[in-house]
Amino acid sequence: MFLAGDIGGTKTVLALYGWQDGVLVSHRETSVPSRDYPHFTDILDAFLAIETSTLRGAAFGVAGPVVNGCCVTTNLPWILDESALSARLLCPVKLLNDLAAAAVGMLHLPVEQSVFLSDARVEKDGMKAVIAAGTGLGEALLFWHASTYQVQPTEGGHTSFAPNNADEDALLVYLREKFAGHVSVERVLSGPGLYNIWCFLRDTKRGIMDASVCQQIEIAADPSAAIANHALADTDAICVHALTMFCRIYGAEAGNLALKSLSTSGVLVGGGIAPKILPFLQRGEFMQGFLDKGRFRALLTSIPVVVILEPRAPLIGAAHTATGLL
Repeated sequence: MFLAGDIGGTKTVLALYGWQDGVLVSHRETSVPSRDYPHFTDILDAFLAIETSTLRGAAFGVAGPVVNGCCVTTNLPWILDESALSARLLCPVKLLNDLAAAAVGMLHLPVEQSVFLSDARVEKDGMKAVIAAGTGLGEALLFWHASTYQVQPTEGGHTSFAPNNADEDALLVYLREKFAGHVSVERVLSGPGLYNIWCFLRDTKRGIMDASVCQQIEIAADPSAAIANHALADTDAICVHALTMFCRIYGAEAGNLALKSLSTSGVLVGGGIAPKILPFLQRGEFMQGFLDKGRFRALLTSIPVVVILEPRAPLIGAAHTATGLL
């Protein structure tokens, strides 16, 4: 058996995988709220307590930078170390950035799990970029080497937010005051980021605010989901404005990543948010933001943009990584 994990700020998913007729399949899986546990090993021990199979390898996608086999998680008080986990599990262990795991997983998904936002032709064996908004914002690259794709993790979500119009200029000023300095693109492109955009529109009075909707959002357990739901149902103009801004900024950042990496084989849009707001991504604002790069619009027009629908891509990527540890 191979142990795979997707360790995020919101939830941690663990699964046991095995080969079946040449296909890697999940045999047992669990998902738990990450913040309910003081240590990752508490989740690990509970999951493996009833397991009798011998582990042949384990890999975990982690929301945070992995340096020399160690990760201090970005949104959790956890420290993970490959050597310590290997000694605990009695098998080889690999830690990789969660977006790196997702990128690997995307290579193993059927075409039915993707939706094209552009009709550009995919160039064979070229660079691919991966961008994914969820609890945070992750970015990674896939490059062709030795007859296969290799993954290059990044921490691009923590680079500076760059506005592209007057509304976004004002948003940056608003967030700079809120966060007392640096405003990363993750402060805008994430679940909390959508709420930040909505708060900006509310506080700067950019539209007529429905008091009842405002109250619903402010008391919601997940205000960003409430905003998105109102926008998708077209029941509140401010929510529509917020999600429209979100999509355009998302496209602009995807375009930035495509240019920086020259991702001629495509930009893959993953994460938990994209499938939920797919109708808005397909409306056009995302691609407007993606293409709005002046003299390089023509180049970006030739780059395919694909939304990945499978939310388990990081787990699938971790499982395939684990099989390579033998």
